[in-house]
Order: sequence, then C-alpha cells, then structure tokens
Amino acid sequence: MTKKAIELHEVYKTFGRVEAVRQLSLTVMSGDILVLLGASGCGKTTLLRLIAGLEVPEGGKITLNEQVVFANGRWVEPEKRGLGMVFQDYALFPHMSIADNIAFPLHHATRAQKAERTAELLQLVGLEGLDKRFPHELSGGQQQRVALARALSARPSVILLDEPFSNLDATLRKTMREEVRRILQQTHTTAVFVTHDQEEAMAIGDQIAVMQSGQVLQVGTPQEVYLQPNSLAVAQFLGEVNLLDGVAHGDSVDCALGTLELYRPDHGQVCVLVRPESVRVSLGGEPNARVIGIQFFGFYQMLQCELQDGTRLFARTWAQTNVQVGTPIRLDARGKVTTSQSSPS
Repeated sequence: MTKKAIELHEVYKTFGRVEAVRQLSLTVMSGDILVLLGASGCGKTTLLRLIAGLEVPEGGKITLNEQVVFANGRWVEPEKRGLGMVFQDYALFPHMSIADNIAFPLHHATRAQKAERTAELLQLVGLEGLDKRFPHELSGGQQQRVALARALSARPSVILLDEPFSNLDATLRKTMREEVRRILQQTHTTAVFVTHDQEEAMAIGDQIAVMQSGQVLQVGTPQEVYLQPNSLAVAQFLGEVNLLDGVAHGDSVDCALGTLELYRPDHGQVCVLVRPESVRVSLGGEPNARVIGIQFFGFYQMLQCELQDGTRLFARTWAQTNVQVGTPIRLDARGKVTTSQSSPS
C-alpha cells in the first residue's frame, strides 16, 4: 500500500498583512513527483520552505513520512526532517571538488562509504570522471546534476526542488527535466518541484497542484488539470483556451460549436472551455467559419477564426494545413469539454 510522504492540513503563513499560504491542505504520496505550479507571488516557494522547515507556519499541521514536524507548538528543525533540497542557484561549494560537494551530507559515513556513494551518484547523473573538478569548471547543466546528486546523497525520503532550471537555456531545460524525472523515478524518490512554467510542470510532474493567492485551486495529473480544469482560473493559467457562452443540460452543452459532451455534468448558463487543439478544422464540408488570422510556430500554427454568428476562437493545426486569411473552413469540436460558471466576458 502506498504511503503518504507529505501531509499538510490547514497550514497558513503570513508576512505582515500578506497571507502567503492560506489554510492549505495537500497530500503527496510516496514516490510521486508533485509540481507546485503558479505565477510569481502565489505562495509556492513559501509552501516549499514550510515543508523544509526554513519558514515556520502560524498554524496548521505538517507531517513527513507519518512523523509530525509541525503542529500545536511542535517544530522539527530542517536538518532533522530527512529532506534533500535543490536550489535555484545550485548552492554548490566553490572551494570543494565535485566529489566533496556530493559527499558533504554524509557526515557519519567512513571515507570508503563516501567514495562508494559518490561514485554511485556520479554514474547515476552521468558525470563519471568529473569527480576532481570544481563547480566553476562545469557547465550549468552539469552543476545542476551535481546539485541533484548532493541532494540524493544521504538517501532522503523527500527532495524539494525550487525552480532548479530557471538559469538554464530553453534546450538545456528540456534535457534536464527529462533527466531529473528519470533519476527521481529510478531512485523512487518523492519530490516536490516548484515552477511557474506550465510546460515544465506537465513534463515532470505525476501530480500538479495549481496555486493562486496562497491556495491550491486544483490537484491532479497533468492530463486532468489541463483537459478537465475545475475553474476558469486553472484553465487560463495552463494555456490557451477558447471561452464560449453556452447552456448546459447535464452531460452536454449547447454553444456556438454545436452540442458538445461534458467531462462533468453541469446545468444552466455556463462558460464553455475549449482548448484550441480540440477545435477541428476541415477544408471539406459546408463551411461555418473563415480564417481571420494566422500565427506560425514551426511545427504548428494557430488560426484565429470567426464563426458565421460572429463568435471568434482559436484553432491549433499542423503547420502543413493549407489555409490563408479569408479561407472558408468548417469548425467542429473533438472530444469532451469542461464548463465554468464564470462568464467568458
């Protein structure tokens, strides 16, 4: 049976009059990678620091591996929580070799044990043969791997990663997130990963917690939060979305794109949330729209379209789709959609 690695119950933290974390409850299962996703100032880094013990909550309860580390006056120091941390700036010791950086958390190990563990981790992160180098002799991506190896060194049950790829270029970010996910899965390590990058969150997380104003709006798999957002705020934060007026009738909704199936039953006047890739563009059949704008992104293009009733929406298509501004097209929706009680206007 899978255990709960982290439990937070009604945790809150303020800085003066600012409520950084507001009565927040959250569970992370053992072995999962949870991504805290949100805009700057939403409270995600504060929440990470509360789990680490680098900040003290005003109230609530925090449990790590079934051991209470904060509640009712009890507070366990960061160094006694059995956590590993990877910081945004790597925080490597510049005067130490790579091997010494990795072995630093192994305070009670023998020299032989340190050497064995360091060699094991260098192989895991793909840095064999670089043990005698110093941080300034490595690239940014290599330094990030050293930081991860050091965080894993003492075999912590949980690793916390705070925007670890923010200093890397786009291509290296993609490579590193694939590598970090592989390493965390291979070592069966529970992780909490902070980012404001939606694509990064989708790529690395088993679960995503979308945060806003110190609260978690929705927790779910990448597919769940993207395809079945529980609110307009979640839908808009996770990417482009068309907002259409509609009338819901239980399992379906009537809107400008016709009668569509719903992921979740709803009733009455609603806002229909349709992702651009869920809008099917056909050049055959009876046209019901025309192209009024095109944005080209290489492997895909975004079409701005206008239906006959004047409704405007976006459709994401393959770059090879042969359309121009003014081309008559047929628009339909594919798959199920979600709704919100919030108005699109």
